[in-house]
Amino acid sequence: MNIRRATPVLALLLVLVLLAGCSSAAQSGSDGDSAYQKIDLVMAVNGTDTQIDSRVARYFAELVEERSGGNVTVDVFPNDQLAGGNATMGIEMIAQGSVDLAAYATCTLSVIDSQLPVATIPWSFDSYQEARDVIDATGGQYYAQRLAAKGITYIGSFHNGFRQLTNSKVAVDDPSDLKNLKIRVPGSEVYMGFFRALGADPTSMSWSEVFTAIQQGTIDGQENGVSVTSTAKMDEIQKYLTMWNYSYENDLFIANTAIWENLEENTRQLLTECAVEACNWGRDALEAEEAEILAKFESEGMEITYLTDEQKAAFADAISEWKGSMIERFGTEACDAFGITQ
Repeated sequence: MNIRRATPVLALLLVLVLLAGCSSAAQSGSDGDSAYQKIDLVMAVNGTDTQIDSRVARYFAELVEERSGGNVTVDVFPNDQLAGGNATMGIEMIAQGSVDLAAYATCTLSVIDSQLPVATIPWSFDSYQEARDVIDATGGQYYAQRLAAKGITYIGSFHNGFRQLTNSKVAVDDPSDLKNLKIRVPGSEVYMGFFRALGADPTSMSWSEVFTAIQQGTIDGQENGVSVTSTAKMDEIQKYLTMWNYSYENDLFIANTAIWENLEENTRQLLTECAVEACNWGRDALEAEEAEILAKFESEGMEITYLTDEQKAAFADAISEWKGSMIERFGTEACDAFGITQ
């Protein structure tokens, strides 16, 4: 039962039960699980059942239930089910307290704060380890500060992945290859601006529509992490994959602040520990499985182009002016938090 949603009568009965059990709970405090309030929390994520955000959320729920002795449970709802599949509405729900916990990509969270996707500026990080180190230090502090102003508590971060490019027309290894390619991107000014700067034709559409749009030739390709590309079965309909790590995207593990602060302190501590562990588990899992996924893609006949440092430099040069405008637009405080420079 979710205490804060209980009817007055049920709440009174629950209080009486809890009072009646206080003496036995105190005697068995060393057991651990009796120390936690009994509460059921709701967590929303945007991805499908098999995507990393859903997997992290489920792993988190398992840790919480086990370590609380079943007193604290978390119901996970993938695909933004509670918001009818609408991520924007889902984010509004966590901000308003209709949902207790959530995990959303920073580019999606831009609907409540346009500063949050700053780390998606192209080639901000050279590796997953660098992204971990920066976000777990100054980057996480920046997220926490921005989200606090929206009534949301930042708890942790995990990889959505370095974003790669797939398409049905050409092996992309030079900026000229992107000219007029119709690429689906999330509705983020960073992603839209990046592809426009390279002469492509970016378009924003719901992720659920992308597979059919590619099949029908409405668009030529999409950009996403290797893991998402796999779970979405893009390898079945796209011939070319360019590995260029052009942008790092992460999901933020968050809670509604009013709800979070109303929890008992030891429950918050438990949830924090489990969330951080689940985030790191998700990071490890995504990094480990990328090589396996790429080998599978190649075995199925997908043509994978791994850009050299020299080839990446050609793309970086082509967007240099635009990247400078993005750094100026996000500002010194945001870029310094993630070590982003021209």
